[in-house]
Amino acid sequence: MILAGNDPCGGAGIAADIETLVSLGCHPAPVITALTVQDTHNVHALLPIEPELVLAQARAVLADLPVAAFKIGVIGSADNAAALHELLIDYPDIPVVLDPILAAGGGASLANGGLIEAIRDLLLPLTTVLTPNSIEARRLTPEADTLEACGMALLARGCIQVLLTGGHEPAAEVVNTLYGNNRRLEIWRWPRLPGDHHGSGCTLAAAIAALIAQVQHPVSEQSLLSALYRAQQYTWRSLQAGYPAGSGQSVPNRLFWAEPDRDRLE
Repeated sequence: MILAGNDPCGGAGIAADIETLVSLGCHPAPVITALTVQDTHNVHALLPIEPELVLAQARAVLADLPVAAFKIGVIGSADNAAALHELLIDYPDIPVVLDPILAAGGGASLANGGLIEAIRDLLLPLTTVLTPNSIEARRLTPEADTLEACGMALLARGCIQVLLTGGHEPAAEVVNTLYGNNRRLEIWRWPRLPGDHHGSGCTLAAAIAALIAQVQHPVSEQSLLSALYRAQQYTWRSLQAGYPAGSGQSVPNRLFWAEPDRDRLE
């Protein structure tokens, strides 16, 4: 189940999640949390869906379909965060992948102070895997003075695992670091690709949710590590095959494997 905002240009949000889930062999159940006015450059307006309607969408599906994972993206408002908290409390056995989207790739803010506080207090304690970039990690943990401290602080707030992505850091490679069990668990390094990409974080979080949904529950540590690695590999290859859908950021090609000259994801 995807709980996220709609991106009318199709590069991020619900559209990105659906493409990713279908590509990785899952059936997506999209629940809209917000409507946006955006293009490949930036988000120009955000309209949260009423929390009662968010819950009604989700509960109708959960009463009918065997949901194997939750993926949360743009939340829209503190009231929606409270509604999602209520929902997750009712389904404690379903893994939760939370992409804490606080700003658009073009810089527009997607979360005020009240929503950030609600994410910290209501959603992080219920999160299986959190996927913040370095900017989001710093905003969620203002008390931390290093990225390592951010990762540990997010664990202290209740997340089971934190995959902190390094695409915004000035380095020759993109360094993604996994935290869990009160320590740093793993570091993955990926070649940095040129340009900017629209929907990369959505793609990664949705891929993690898709791969977690396909393993036996409860999810073992080894199964989770494998899912995290494969999700990063899939995301990197989607970005590598990205294309200029508009005049702004490149859009990941999440169906890269379907092209005749490309191999399937191993």
